[in-house]
This record gives sequence, C-alpha cells and structure tokens, in this order.
Amino acid sequence: MGRWWRRAGKGRRDRFVSFIAATSMAGIALGVAALIIVLSVMNGFQKDVRDRMLSVLPNIQLYIAGASPEEALPQWQRYADMAKKNPAVRGAAPFVSAQAMVVRGQTLRGVQVQGIDPALEGNVSQVPKEMVAGKLGDLKPGSFSVVLGSDLAAALGVRIGDTVLMLAPQGSISPAGFAPRMRQFTVVGVFSSGNYEYDSSLAFIDTEDAAKMFRDSGTAGVRLRVADMQRAPQVAAELSKVLPPYVIASDWTRNNRTWFAAVQTEKRMMFLILALIVAVAAFNLLSSLVMAVKDKQSDIAILRTLGAGPREIARIFLVQGSLIGVAGTLGGVLFGMLIAYNIETIVPFIEHLFGVHFLAPQVYFISELPSDPQVSDIVTIGVTSLVLSLLATLYPSWRASRLQPAQVLRHD
Repeated sequence: MGRWWRRAGKGRRDRFVSFIAATSMAGIALGVAALIIVLSVMNGFQKDVRDRMLSVLPNIQLYIAGASPEEALPQWQRYADMAKKNPAVRGAAPFVSAQAMVVRGQTLRGVQVQGIDPALEGNVSQVPKEMVAGKLGDLKPGSFSVVLGSDLAAALGVRIGDTVLMLAPQGSISPAGFAPRMRQFTVVGVFSSGNYEYDSSLAFIDTEDAAKMFRDSGTAGVRLRVADMQRAPQVAAELSKVLPPYVIASDWTRNNRTWFAAVQTEKRMMFLILALIVAVAAFNLLSSLVMAVKDKQSDIAILRTLGAGPREIARIFLVQGSLIGVAGTLGGVLFGMLIAYNIETIVPFIEHLFGVHFLAPQVYFISELPSDPQVSDIVTIGVTSLVLSLLATLYPSWRASRLQPAQVLRHD
C-alpha cells in the first residue's frame, strides 16, 4: 500500500514538473511573439509616417540663410544644376517656405505655406498625385490661388472657388500704426497625403506669389529628390562640399530629427521591456529543471552507478532545457510572424467587432495600425530567446552532474 502511494505521489510530481516545463515553453513563445509583433508595428509606424512625410516634403532642401525669397529664388536653377552633378540627385524644383495665418469668416488657422512651381513639383514630391479636388497646375503666377490640405479645407469650411484671407507675419509700419500684410487667395485645389499633421496645416501657392507675399519672412531655395531616401544625409554632406559655403543643405532626417530619434529610443526601450517577458520565462525554465533534477535524483544515481559520467548527466538536462527553449522560441516566432504579417487585417476586424477605433487621426500621425516585420529584428529576438534559454539550463545541468550516487541511494 505504501509503495502504491509513493508511485502515485511520484506520478503527481512528474505531472507537476511537466506542467511547469509546459508553462515555461508557453511563456517563451508568448514573449517572443509579443516582441516580434510590437517591433513590427513600430517599424511599420515609422515607415508609414516617413513615407507620408516625404510624399509632401523633399528629401533635401538647399537654401541661403538670411536671404529673402526675392533674392534667393532667381538663383535656384544655378544651385539645382550644381546639385544634379551628383548622380544620386534625381529631381529638383524651387520653393519658398513661410508661416502664415489663414482666415475664413470667424475661423483662423496657422499654416505652413509652401511656394512651389506646379510644373516641377512632381520631380520632388507626390503632391500632384495626392490631389483629391482640382489640379496643382491651377496655381498660376499672379493669380494668388492656393491648394489646401483636406483637413485644413474642412476646418475652414471651404471648397474650390471659395476665397480665404492669408496674413503674413511681417507687415508695414505707418503713421496710422502697424498694418499686417494680407492677401485674398482663391482655393483651386485640395490634397490629401494621409498624414493629419500636414493635411491640417499645409498650403501650397505659386513661388512668385509666395516671394511677393513673404518677401521679409520667407525662405527660398531648391528642393531635391534623391534615388535612395536613406542616403539623403550622405548626399547632403556631399553637396555641402561642392556648393558655396553660404548655401545650407538640409536633409529630411535633420528636419525631423527629434521625432525619429524619439521613435528609435522607444523601440530600444520596448525591446528591453518586452525581453523581460522572455527572461521571466527563462527563470521558469530554470525552476522546472531544478525541480526535475530534484525529482530524478534516484534515476541520476542509478545512471552514475551504471557508468554514466558527470558530463553525460549534465548533457541530458542541457538537451532537455534546450529543446524546451527551441520549441518555445520556434512557436513564438511562427505565431508572432503570423500576427505581424496579418495585423492590417486582424485589427480592422477587431475594431469592427467591438465598434472601437484604436488610432484617431486627430491624435496620431496615422489612422491605421501598420506592420513592417524585419528579418534582422526577428533573428535578434530568436537568438536572444535561445541564449536566455541556454543560460537557464546551465545551473540545473551542473547541479545534476554534481550529485553523489552513494548519498542519494543511502537516503532513498
């Protein structure tokens, strides 16, 4: 009867140890999957925002600091020809940039005004393809017409043919006092880039009109498009060496450095935080192996008496723990990739099912949850998980190899 109870108790212990090992495997899989999904979403978010930014913003801008638009604009072709000697430069167009206020009735909005040449703008941006009403070519010199972002047009309540009042920051001082410089513009088009920040605060006018309107407060120069946007900083550095010293070359990473640096920092911190999930699962694996060693002391002692060496005993538990780590990592990678590659389908289904919207366009840069799984991230996560799992097996394996058969069998 006592032997039956010992066998029953041993069976329960075996099942408990197996349960702990299974939960360790599941924990590793969930941690790996969470890492892959979160980093893929962050990569997709960064890529989507970057692409939408560069659909309306140039890869590189060349301008003369302190020069008025009326002084710098006539020289844009000269600087464009110098820049095009670099094989990486694929397109160039003039620009005038300034801040202004737009008024329609009782509604007033601050806007970023971009003076462009409609005929050349397609060489450096996707704005001509993003027109949802009207045509960019309707911006004629001297017509004082404007193309607004879709959200800005909606906020002002204007459509094509309506007029808005644009106020420049600088004005003129007369005996009667300060008089702001203002001009009435006719709306001839509406664009939508999909980026709420730009669709709600960007307005395009003709370069000549912009030079007249912002002759005291604007910046003028050349917008450039390069073959590979990732090489824009390198190309900008190369152009700075061949252009006159008073011409400043500013690339898109420099203009948006704070935002992209914040995203990279968040990505690194998120990796470290979520890696703790895998570390906790690795500790569970260590605990399960320690319990397995404690439960199998008699079996280990018998193997030692039959001639098995300490290294062979250690190898048994090393292989056992490694298999759990490999299985958990492989399962997590497969599950994480399954979610990451289909998240653009899964999230809308959940939003429709529960009637919620996770990303409001008025708050976030984008309104859909993107995903961009990268092989380098997946490999890094998989290797990190395997290394933590392998480290978790070292102590239990060493402890099993140090058991003395005589002492174990004497107390069994």
